[in-house]
Amino acid sequence: MKNAILILLISIGFLSCKSGNESAVEKQQEETAYFDWSAANVYFLLTDRFNNGDKSNDTIIKRDQETGKLRGFKGGDFAGIIDKIEEGYFTDLGVDAIWLTPIWEQIHDGVDEGTGYSYAFHGYWAKDWTAVEPSYGTMEEFQTLVQKAHDKNIRILLDVVINHTGPVTAMDPVWPADWVRTGPGCTYQDQETAVTCTLTNNLPDIKTESTNEVALPQHLVEKWKNEGRYEQELAELDVFFERSGLPRTPVNYIIKWVTDYARETGVDGFRIDTVKHVEEEVWQVFNEQARLAYKDWKTANPDKQIHNDEFFILGELYGYEASGGRNYYFNENPVDYFDYGYDAMINFGFKRHAIAPYKELFKRYDGFRDSLLLEKPNDPAYLMNYISSHDDGQPFDASRERTYESATKLLLTLGMSQIYYGDESARSLVIEGTQGDATLRSMMNWATINKGLLNHWQKLGQYRSNHPAVGAGEHHSLEHSGNGTLFGRWYDKNGHQDKILAGAGLKDGPLTIDVTKVFPGSSQLRNAYTEKKLEIKDGKVTVQVMNGVVLLEEIE
Repeated sequence: MKNAILILLISIGFLSCKSGNESAVEKQQEETAYFDWSAANVYFLLTDRFNNGDKSNDTIIKRDQETGKLRGFKGGDFAGIIDKIEEGYFTDLGVDAIWLTPIWEQIHDGVDEGTGYSYAFHGYWAKDWTAVEPSYGTMEEFQTLVQKAHDKNIRILLDVVINHTGPVTAMDPVWPADWVRTGPGCTYQDQETAVTCTLTNNLPDIKTESTNEVALPQHLVEKWKNEGRYEQELAELDVFFERSGLPRTPVNYIIKWVTDYARETGVDGFRIDTVKHVEEEVWQVFNEQARLAYKDWKTANPDKQIHNDEFFILGELYGYEASGGRNYYFNENPVDYFDYGYDAMINFGFKRHAIAPYKELFKRYDGFRDSLLLEKPNDPAYLMNYISSHDDGQPFDASRERTYESATKLLLTLGMSQIYYGDESARSLVIEGTQGDATLRSMMNWATINKGLLNHWQKLGQYRSNHPAVGAGEHHSLEHSGNGTLFGRWYDKNGHQDKILAGAGLKDGPLTIDVTKVFPGSSQLRNAYTEKKLEIKDGKVTVQVMNGVVLLEEIE
């Protein structure tokens, strides 16, 4: 990849040195708002489906066969995301991090997996891990996207997948037999039959277990030569393998190519796809190399850092639920993937748990939080909740009839929160004429956004972003005789303290609340939902409940 070898050499040269700009970097980090990944509000989008900011790249690759409904490229790109970052859309939503689907070059042809002819608009069918998908934009544009997000104190999570290539087509040849297997299909009887197998009939599986060194695929060599970058790619590979000491196995090539995105762009973390389909020892190596790559970027770009956090690793361990603690079970054999470099896992159980009343839901997740933190205090495990997603056909509110409740429950529950693009705008999840997961992946409905609903998400999102206690505090229910629940949360971590008092599911109208247990020495509070200042009299405030919500905070 372009510039990767330069960054590697810069990093090696500065390993024992301190940057001359260190004081400036530290000052910039001090000015950045306090942040804790365990409380983060993450916005998940499909690049192709979010916003079209540059129509000139819509047909840059000829993909003009008729597709099933919502199964072709629709024009979304980096430029469109940048427009919304600069506009303040994510900031207004209280978004701390944006998670984008994979950005590398996708197969050029399409396939029909039984749900209609499809192109790789979603980003999960890799053709060349070392190049950016032209329909999304360029590497330079993506680097700009990352910087624009950082300028707004927003982090970037890049979706990555290393266990399979894209489907085989007439335009996209199968990789060599010492790189991939084309069968058998996964049967999920145990861990082996979930790892050394193919996810679908035409999705070649990388032999991640292989210890044999392999040559580069000839079709990739020819592609690089035609693009005039063959020698550059070889030189980068030589530097990587010499520095890491890793053998040239199939998966180690891919580890190099994927972690280069951290090394070259400064993304703040990876969301890793198909965790359970790769050996945990491989993830250990991958996650170590990802963190080293990110350190290389920070060494080469001291003026661009907005924080000094470690590279963040979020996993998609399909079927994982917070109720299981740290372990994921293949039959009777548990695997603790957190032991292999993962910081957090997506929680597939929240959409079901969210059916519970507010008080019960919040109390339950306080228990999950405690167990994940206390099981291994020196290696805490985090979880990320969602109500809808790109490949979950059973969302919490498929018909978008409980949109306000969805926002309140997701954004006020402990743990990381994942807003899937369109949750905040009531984008339909039931699209007539689609098959399979295409119904979940329509274009963002910019023209029909429900402004009142969006404002509800914004109020809750900003409150969560401003207060780590919301997502990562110690939870206590407060006395309340009416509908819904009142609660306080206290946060004390890394020298930062925070506390909030909030209510959910309440009856709209005036409500008097005893605030002495949370704010014993305060004289004035603010309801962040109505933006009204409140005088405390005899330890109580009277607030106006709107949409069932009260969001109290101290006034600095």
